[in-house]
Amino acid sequence: MITEYIRYRIPDGDAAEFESDYARAARQLTGASQCHDYELSRCEEDPACYVLRITWTSTEDHLHGFRGSERFPAFFAAISPYVDRIEEMRHYRPTAVVGRGAAVPTLYEWAGGAEAFAELTRVFYAKVPDDELLAPVFAAMPSDHQVRVAQWLGEVFGGPRAYSEQRATAARGGHATMINQHRGRRLTEPQRRRWVDVLLQTDDEIGMPADPEFRGSFVGYLEWGSRMAVQLSAPGVGEPDPHAAMPSWDWALPPWRSEVTAPVDGTGRR
Repeated sequence: MITEYIRYRIPDGDAAEFESDYARAARQLTGASQCHDYELSRCEEDPACYVLRITWTSTEDHLHGFRGSERFPAFFAAISPYVDRIEEMRHYRPTAVVGRGAAVPTLYEWAGGAEAFAELTRVFYAKVPDDELLAPVFAAMPSDHQVRVAQWLGEVFGGPRAYSEQRATAARGGHATMINQHRGRRLTEPQRRRWVDVLLQTDDEIGMPADPEFRGSFVGYLEWGSRMAVQLSAPGVGEPDPHAAMPSWDWALPPWRSEVTAPVDGTGRR
C-alpha cells in the first residue's frame, strides 16, 4: 500500500463548497479498485489548511490505473477548481515504525486478559466430553490443551506472545504448529458449527463482554478461524510455512461508545 497526501489551502469562504465538491469526487474513489481508503481532514490550528489522505494499492495503480480509468474524469471535474490551491501532492511508503496507543484497548484487554481466556477455555472443554459432535474431535487432546488454546486466543486478540514464542518446543509454537494440529483431522462443517456455538454459549455463561463491537469482532474470528481449520484438515494439505505469521485480530468497529459500554472496573469484564 502507498499513501498519497495532498495538502490544500482553502480560504474560509470556500471551505463549505470545497468539502461538498470533494464529497462528490469521493464517490469515484469509493468505486475505484485501486483505492483502499481515503480521508479529508481540516487543520484545527490553521483552518485554511486541508489534507487529503488516499491509500492506493500502489503508486503505479494510482498514476496509471486510476488516472487512466473511466472514473478519473468525473473525479477531476469535481476537484479541478482547487488544483491551484495544492501546496503538496506526494506518495509515501510506510516504514517499520508502526503501532497503536492505549486509547483503544486490544480485544484481549477488553475481554479481561489472560484470566478471561483461561476461564473461557476451562469451561468450554469441560463441556466437550458430553457433546456428541465435539467429543470425538478432542478425544486425544493432551492435558494442557485448554491452556494452549487460551494462549492462542489471547495472542490472536492482541495479548502477549505466549503461544508463538514457544515455537522451539515440540508441543506448541507459532501459526505453523497450529496448522499441523489440524492437518488430516477431516473436520466437518457440523463439528465446526458446534464448536462455534458452544464457545459462544460459554462466552455468555462466564460473562465476557456483550457489547456489539466486541461480540461482532469475537464472532468474526471464531467464524474465520474455524472455517480455516476445516479447510486445513482436509486431505492433501501440505506442510505449512514454518515462518507463517500468527493471525492478528482487531476491532471490526472500535468501541467508540466506551463511556457507555465499558465496565466500571476498566477490565472489559462485566
